[in-house]
Amino acid sequence: MEELRTPFRVTAGRFLRSVRIFMSSEVGGAAKLLTVCLVALFLAINGLNVLNSFVGRNFMTAIADRQIAEFVRQAVFYLLVFAGSTIASVFARFTEERLALTWRDFLTRRAVNLYLTDGAFYRLGVSGELSYPDQRISEDIRAFTVTTLSFLLMIFSSGLTILSFSGVLLSINPVLFAVAVVYAACGSLLTIWLGRPLIKLNYDQLDKEASFRTGLIQARENAERIMLTGSEPRMKSFLAGRIDDLVTNFRNITSVNRNVGFFTTGYNWLIQIIPALIVAPAFFRGDIEFGVITQSAAAFAMLVGAFSLIINQFNSISNFAAVVARLSTLLEAIENSQRCRPEIQIDSTRDELSYEKLTILSDRGGSPLLQDLTAVIPARARVLVTCAREDQGSAFFRATAGIAYPGAGRIFRPAGERIRFLPQQPYLPPSTLRQLLVPPAANSEISDERISLLLAEFELERISKAGGFQQEVEWHTFLTQREQHLLMLASVCVAKPYVILLERTEVMVGWDTFFRIMTRFANDGIACVHIGSAANISAYDAILDLGDGGGWQWRKPR
Repeated sequence: MEELRTPFRVTAGRFLRSVRIFMSSEVGGAAKLLTVCLVALFLAINGLNVLNSFVGRNFMTAIADRQIAEFVRQAVFYLLVFAGSTIASVFARFTEERLALTWRDFLTRRAVNLYLTDGAFYRLGVSGELSYPDQRISEDIRAFTVTTLSFLLMIFSSGLTILSFSGVLLSINPVLFAVAVVYAACGSLLTIWLGRPLIKLNYDQLDKEASFRTGLIQARENAERIMLTGSEPRMKSFLAGRIDDLVTNFRNITSVNRNVGFFTTGYNWLIQIIPALIVAPAFFRGDIEFGVITQSAAAFAMLVGAFSLIINQFNSISNFAAVVARLSTLLEAIENSQRCRPEIQIDSTRDELSYEKLTILSDRGGSPLLQDLTAVIPARARVLVTCAREDQGSAFFRATAGIAYPGAGRIFRPAGERIRFLPQQPYLPPSTLRQLLVPPAANSEISDERISLLLAEFELERISKAGGFQQEVEWHTFLTQREQHLLMLASVCVAKPYVILLERTEVMVGWDTFFRIMTRFANDGIACVHIGSAANISAYDAILDLGDGGGWQWRKPR
């Protein structure tokens, strides 16, 4: 688990940059309009609060003086002010939620794009530099946008309240104003001192909760293997350990909250009596009306509440600080992963696949798996890659795909969709059949009938009968491993890339079917590089033998 290590200055800079990017984005216009509406609504709410304090004072004075007509008039004013405050408050809350949703939508999409660009998600997972990036992108961004906006509005509202009610308190009793300032300042300092450990504890709690959820997901996704291997007791022990971790950390959080709660509860109770203690003697002397006591109590509570933002919101602030730190760490890790380039260079500017002095070393021990390979894969060619060691084929396949391996040399290959890779364990994301088979650029050119014919050619008629052309399907649960491979191979016939690399595909689909598909690829002008074994090497145009110790040989089949 990474530590809370990002400097505050860097975190604050990233926060401000995030706001600037949001406000200057394609949704920035709508965000600025919502912000202006929020400011106007909060100004209205604050003005109504000040007006309400004077209406309340006159209302209570009318009761004390038994003035029925004035009582009725002030009661009507009271109702009008309450109605206005209610309308303004409801619309302010609605506007705040819309702005927070707009911000979350923008930040989440941006984070996902950064995370899934240039293999950052893979490098973060392999390096172990960052724990649970999925939670940071989903939960932490949600908390960040909602809480940030809430805090900014509370600070703005508190500033307005301080400006408005400072004048009210000063007009009643300057001593009461001074007491409010000193009381709030001392309370804020003590709250920070008592609750400071919450920032680290909340930071850790988010990771521990994510760890527990990840364990539950592992149990669900590996249910059959857990049953077959009798691993339930070990899985129970694993999950029990995660529960112990999060419960222990949460106990520490509740202990700190208890200490903070003792102070803040007493602090808030005293707010109710301090104004009366200071103002009551003036009422006893007849210097002020009775309504001034209630007005001073309300104004004091409003002013101290505005000054006491840290006290009243410390738990939320500590959570917010943890979330900001976690998102800052996520951004830092993505930036670091993008700066780390593998020693094997990938050049995606050519239409053919070729290798120039390619050397691949084992990531365990650094022994050579391949040394100084220089070869060109001809267009339409069917090339078999055989390996003396199993890890050679895997490393060759993954290095060509751009996954970092220690080594040297250059790999020239087509860009984007013009090269395809089919690993031994493919992944089919949840999607419609059309989304899975048809590239976006060719979506309107490929009819459902043509897709059905292609599925029949690849022995996948049951998919056509089951539908799925417009319905999203969880393919990894709906299809067998063989069907998943065949479906990915069928998608190649639609995309027509220049080159496809296959990893031990013959094991999953059978040699006869695989030979027929390779022939189809060659007829479509697709070069096929097959890493595996062959029942008939004469079916290939060339063979690349990877020998033990990193040696290699390029030869024609006999």
